[in-house]
Amino acid sequence: MPGFEIFGAEEKEQVLEVLESGVLFRYEFAAQRKGIWKVREFEQAFAAYTGAAHAQAVTSGTAALKVALAALGVGAGDEVITQGFTFVATWEAILDCGAIPVFTEVDLTLNMDPADLEKKISPRTKAIVPVHMMGAQARIEQIKAIADRHHIPVIEDTAQAAGGRLHGRHLGSFGAIGTFSFDAVKTMTTGEGGMCITSDEKLWQRMSEYQDHGHDHVPNPGGRGGEGRPFIGFNYRMMEIQGAIGLAQLAKLDGIVAAQKKNKAFFQEAVSVLPGVQFREILDEAGDSATFLTFLLPDAARTTAVNQVLREAGVGAVRWSENGWHYYPKWEHLLEGKTYCEGGWPFSAGGKRRVVYDPQALPASAAIMERALTYQVPILLPEAQKMNIASALNQAARV
Repeated sequence: MPGFEIFGAEEKEQVLEVLESGVLFRYEFAAQRKGIWKVREFEQAFAAYTGAAHAQAVTSGTAALKVALAALGVGAGDEVITQGFTFVATWEAILDCGAIPVFTEVDLTLNMDPADLEKKISPRTKAIVPVHMMGAQARIEQIKAIADRHHIPVIEDTAQAAGGRLHGRHLGSFGAIGTFSFDAVKTMTTGEGGMCITSDEKLWQRMSEYQDHGHDHVPNPGGRGGEGRPFIGFNYRMMEIQGAIGLAQLAKLDGIVAAQKKNKAFFQEAVSVLPGVQFREILDEAGDSATFLTFLLPDAARTTAVNQVLREAGVGAVRWSENGWHYYPKWEHLLEGKTYCEGGWPFSAGGKRRVVYDPQALPASAAIMERALTYQVPILLPEAQKMNIASALNQAARV
């Protein structure tokens, strides 16, 4: 990862077709576009690839979450459960809908702990958003079973796991809606961009209309039709150049995952020299998209010492407990309720605080994350880089 490592003639060819048509907008201009409808073609190809009935392209993975939440009717007064280890976009989208994010612990999958999920469900829970973090499967079958018992829809945040599967089924296809990101550092990329998938035609219709300012798409599913507006929407439309790049990258996705698996095997073997090392739990190795290799050491002190050696050698690992973008106790803007709104929205409304977050609220997750180190797995891994990493890990094993 990411897909820009292997940009080539395929992406250029797709983009040139758009430029030659002169139409960048995904809708209308049929006479000028010479039969080029790249975004719609990308949607159809992505739906077919994931086994979903429908796909809706949008401008980012964050937009995909917002569109999915809107399609499910999430709004002020609702609660949406997600996990305390995710990118900030997951809960930003929830807050932007007016709802309240509720956070669960993660387990050794580094994804949502189903046992803690059960404890966090309330009469106000409107949706559950597990995240397939770092390309590997959440316990989505258990999570979905819990959600179904409570009649709560699931949105799978699959931003980091395009190409991942669980028991042969694509991640993102288990819930009511699956969301994906194609930003600059994702497994496949369109620079910016995202996708929602669903097999529920009504939800697809809502998403299609919402991302196009509520424009009525009923007479022409997947495209514009009537001029009514059944509800208010917003502009999250993907443009044709992004769709063109997406088509080329999607055709390479299985090859990308295969290359990452090969390189992840190297990382795992190299890391195995560390005394007491434990690897993240992967529910289905065959379905892992292999974008990251995460390992845990016996305690926080040992983790600090090992990563210090790695950093000094120029091959330091990511330590999520120090990360301000993905780890709940480091989200100072969430914990402190920081906002530009004078009234305090979305943390306050009408002069009253809506929610206060405790930085110590997820102790089980903290105990795991302070011991965890991660290597991002590239598509291309030169032999010289492998030698440097292996040498540094052998040195770290002796500290």
